[in-house]
Amino acid sequence: MKLKTRAGSVVFDNVTKTYGKGAVTAIDNVSFTIQPGELVTLLGPSGCGKTTTLRMIAGLEHATRGKILIGGKDVTQLPATDRDVSMVFQSYALFPHMTVLENVAYGLTVTGVAKHEAREKAEEGLRLVGLEGYGPRLPSELSGGQQQRVAVARALVLEPEVLLLDEPLSNLDAKLRRQVRTEIRELQQKLGLTAVYVTHDQEEALAVSDRIIVMNRAVIAQQGTPRELYEKPASAFIADFIGDANLVDGTVIGIDGDMARIDIGGLNVNLQHRGQSPGPVQVAVRPDAIRLVQGETASDQSSLKGHILHAAYLGNHMQYSIASELGELFVIDGHIDAPRAIGDEVRLGFADRGLAVVAIDQ
Repeated sequence: MKLKTRAGSVVFDNVTKTYGKGAVTAIDNVSFTIQPGELVTLLGPSGCGKTTTLRMIAGLEHATRGKILIGGKDVTQLPATDRDVSMVFQSYALFPHMTVLENVAYGLTVTGVAKHEAREKAEEGLRLVGLEGYGPRLPSELSGGQQQRVAVARALVLEPEVLLLDEPLSNLDAKLRRQVRTEIRELQQKLGLTAVYVTHDQEEALAVSDRIIVMNRAVIAQQGTPRELYEKPASAFIADFIGDANLVDGTVIGIDGDMARIDIGGLNVNLQHRGQSPGPVQVAVRPDAIRLVQGETASDQSSLKGHILHAAYLGNHMQYSIASELGELFVIDGHIDAPRAIGDEVRLGFADRGLAVVAIDQ
């Protein structure tokens, strides 16, 4: 039995959520649209409002003000049971006394679906997540990654308009996280599902998302594709949160069209000014955009002086902390055959990519 996919849109229209008679604002006038078949990640630090937003889509929390629509239907005041969504929880929430097949079929049986139909859909759900034949086992007989797949299958068999995933990989080790996130992404694309994914892991968000909504202090700090957020962060917060950027001071000394000539520690670079006027600016510099300059190119005019504070070998690259005129810089360098030692004097230059002007956070 093939599972049906009915991808729906999600719209937040000026949604606010407060607690304690307005004393605490968890979500502050948030608006966004998720298109059918899109995987959008809500990303941000702890307490930013991303989990509250997910729970409001699910109907586990209700908006204080504003409107929420799913598939074009106003669900703002509807309970969770009347919303066409399914959630994959961080803890998996599998029943230990039920078999894998019974766990997957549970949501169907409690809603009155005939036993034979529920079984067929559950078996198809397990096949989709690569667990065909695992139905008779108990959850305790599965690995963590397999239990997570069971939780995904249980959500899929309900054929929701929107699939919600709440930190689904946080209980897995690093290698298994990479594997399972790839499987979730491939399944979402294969079935054309609308999915809303919550995580605090920026690498995970970059890997799985069509679009990322970054939240901070109950509002949306920026939204866009993974590449847009990484290469064109709108603020120092975004640059620092996604990709471990170095934030350095610069000065716009000239503007020509969309481009600006910027002085950074005595070096001139040309970057898009992004609306900044002549004067002080902040520049986000990615760790791999800082070059350790050697030989004849290491002049005072073309490079900055620094010395190595910390050095770490990470297999395919070195990580350095370098003291410089711009402050302490985090640098990734691919030259592992001739690593620099702590205390070494170095000279630094900038690559052609990996630098962006950002708004100075207030």
